Amino acid sequence: MKAMMIEKPNTCHLVEIDKPVPEAGWALIRVKAAAVCATDLELIGGSIGKQYPIIPGHEWSGIVEAVGSAKDEGWVGRRVVGSNDVVCLTCTECRSGRWRNCDSFREIGFKANGAYAECLVVPVYALSELPECISFVQGALIEPLAVAIGTAEKVDLKLGETVVIMGAGSIGLNMLAVAKAAGARRIIVTALSEKRLGFAREMGAFATFAMEGRDIANLIHDALEGYPDVVMEATGIEDCVQLAFAIARKNGKVAIAGFGRDEDIRIHIDDIHIKNLNVHGSGNNWNLVSKALNLLKDGILSTEKMATHFFRLDEYEKALTMTKTRPDGFIKAVFLF
Repeated sequence: MKAMMIEKPNTCHLVEIDKPVPEAGWALIRVKAAAVCATDLELIGGSIGKQYPIIPGHEWSGIVEAVGSAKDEGWVGRRVVGSNDVVCLTCTECRSGRWRNCDSFREIGFKANGAYAECLVVPVYALSELPECISFVQGALIEPLAVAIGTAEKVDLKLGETVVIMGAGSIGLNMLAVAKAAGARRIIVTALSEKRLGFAREMGAFATFAMEGRDIANLIHDALEGYPDVVMEATGIEDCVQLAFAIARKNGKVAIAGFGRDEDIRIHIDDIHIKNLNVHGSGNNWNLVSKALNLLKDGILSTEKMATHFFRLDEYEKALTMTKTRPDGFIKAVFLF
């Protein structure tokens, strides 16, 4: 089968390798769509993950082609998406549903081969059936949607709360979709530039602000007639994290969902301490695929329009370059098989 392999940091090739054979409890998935995530670029660049060679790709959908156990044969031929968590299922954390706290946790697309390939193997326990009413493209976008759902749950987002979302990339826009579905009001989206803010306005943001050379704190205060109940930080950039703590109202809630690229950043601790902020890390979101599927199936929200550019796997260099440069009109690149 064909796959895009990272041989070492900053070295990728399209390779021909043997199709994996599923072990007992695993399923072989014929990939139909695989979305490109900004963290894939970090993996390629060597700033996260140290296990090479590796096939990236953690946003995917497909069809079960084979299984490793007779008891799982009912999955064969079914349209699926799935969690990327490879865990033991037996420890206290796993039995409590907190898979990513498992000591043996590894993630498909980072420490186990992912979906930049014609096929991948996934644990059967991680599979969810993809209803016919949901496209393979939308299915491949469920992982970032699940991140947004998990973030909203962590901050206990309530009907009528005001929200500022920092970042208009895939995660930030998914947060906007989820916040609107949850009944938040006056949702403001900020970004470093105007590039993606038009899309945020199309999705129903109350206001959008590009941060370059502007007093964002005052703009937000004026738009909300106060400061926000909830701030969702989706950039991992030091200035944005600092601003998230500065603009949150007293006793407000801040979710840190941006990937910090394994770098240290400075924060003003008194913004948290004096204002009694509730700060939530939101990097690990587990067991939310079924919830995302139900919301999509019932028409509560849709994120398929975030897939703006489509590629064959042999066009991976174009897809990665576009994901890095983010030209106007670009949100998400998707490989179609």
